[in-house]
Amino acid sequence: MSGLELGFWSFPVLLIMVFLRAPIGLAMMLCGFGGWYFFMGGNPTPLLAKLKSETYTTFSSYSLSIIPMFLLMGQFATLSGMSSALFKAAESFLGHRRGGVAMAAVGACAGFGAICGSSLATAATMSKVALPELRRYGYSGGFSTATLAAGGTLGILIPPSVILVIYAILTEQNIAKLFLAAFIPGILAALGYIITISIYVRLNPKAAGTRPAVPMAERFRALADTWPVLVIFFVVVGGIYLGWFTPTEGSAIGAAGTGLVALVSGSLNWAVLRDSLLGTAKTTAMIFFIVLGAGFYNGFLALSGVPQFMADWVVTQGFSPLLVLSIILLFYLIFGCLMDSLSMILLTVPIFFPVISAMDFGMSAEHVAIWFGILVLIVVEVGLITPPVGMNLFIINTMDRETPMTETYKAVIYFVGSDIVRVILLVAFPGITLFLLS
Repeated sequence: MSGLELGFWSFPVLLIMVFLRAPIGLAMMLCGFGGWYFFMGGNPTPLLAKLKSETYTTFSSYSLSIIPMFLLMGQFATLSGMSSALFKAAESFLGHRRGGVAMAAVGACAGFGAICGSSLATAATMSKVALPELRRYGYSGGFSTATLAAGGTLGILIPPSVILVIYAILTEQNIAKLFLAAFIPGILAALGYIITISIYVRLNPKAAGTRPAVPMAERFRALADTWPVLVIFFVVVGGIYLGWFTPTEGSAIGAAGTGLVALVSGSLNWAVLRDSLLGTAKTTAMIFFIVLGAGFYNGFLALSGVPQFMADWVVTQGFSPLLVLSIILLFYLIFGCLMDSLSMILLTVPIFFPVISAMDFGMSAEHVAIWFGILVLIVVEVGLITPPVGMNLFIINTMDRETPMTETYKAVIYFVGSDIVRVILLVAFPGITLFLLS
C-alpha cells in the first residue's frame, strides 16, 4: 500500500475510533503511530525517534505558553464572580426592554468572553448567573437555555481565544492580527443574537416576561462594578496592539491582573486559588495531549502527501474558490456538531489550509489565512449549538434539568439562522473581517 493510500485510509479509522468514544488525542496519536509504522515498512526505529523529537519540538514551543496563561485568566474570572457584575450591569440597561434580560445575558457573555477564551466555560459560568434571573422574570425554559448556549459561543470568538492561538500556531500566522480580525465578527455575533432575541419575543410573546426599569443612578453604579473586566481587557488587548508586550507576555499580565483583582475584591482565597490552578492544569494537560496527538497524526499525513495531493487535485479541477470554501465550511458545520472545536481545528486545518492557500481569492496569502481562520472559528462555533449534538446545548441542559432538550432545540434554531447569515455576510465581504488590519 502506498503512502497516499495509507493517508486516506487513516481518516475512516480515526473517525471510527472517535465514534467509539476514544479520546481524540489518543485516537490521532494511534493513527499517527500506525501510519508511521506501516509507512516505514514495519521498522519501529524511526517511530521511536519521532516520538522523542515530536514531543520535544511540540512542547518547547514558546507560543504554547500563552494557552495556560489565558486559561488561568479565565479560571480566576470564573471563580471570582466577575460574571455576576457583567450580567447585572447589562441587565440594568437592557432588562426593562422586551426580551431585555436575555439580551443582557448575551451582552454579559460577550464581556466575559473577553477575559475567558473558552466557549464551554462561558456558557456554564453565565448560566449560573443568568438562569435564575431569566426564570424569575417569566422567560420560558427553552428560550432561556437556547440564549445562554448561543451566548456561550462568544467565548471562543471574542479575543483572547485559545482556539485562535492554536490556529495561529498551526498556520504560522500572527496571533495579534488574528485577535484583531476576530473583533468585528465577534461584535456582529453579539448584535446578531440580540436582534434574534428581539425577533423571537415578537413571534413568541409568551416566551419572555417583563421587569421594571432601573433608575439611571443604579445603572451607572452597576456599570462601575465592571471596571476590573474593562481594565484587564484593554490592558491585555490594547497592550498587545500598541506593542507594549507580545501576546504571550500579555496573557501572563492578564492572568496576574485578574488574580490581583480577585484578591483585592476578596474573592480570591486559598480554595479559589487551588481550584483555579488545578482547573488550569487539567485543561492545559487535555489541550496539550490533543496537540501532541495531532502533531503525530499531521506529521504522518504530511509524509504521506495527502494535503499536497488534495490541494493539487482541487486546483487542477478548476473549481471556483468560493465553491471550495463553501464545501469546507459546510463540512465544518456538520462535523462541528459531533466534535469539539479544538479537535476539529487540529485535525482538519493541516488538510484544508493548503487547499485554501492554493486558491486565488484576490487577497494576499496572509489575509486569506486570517480570513479563513475566522470563518472556520465561526462555523465550528455554530456547530456547538446545532441540534442534535451541539456541545453547548448539553452543557446548558445539565444546568437546567427541568427544560426538555426538545424545547431548547426549537428555540436555538433562530440563533443558528443568525449565525448562518453572519457567515454568508463574512464570506461575501472579506473586508469586514480584514477591516481593522487595513
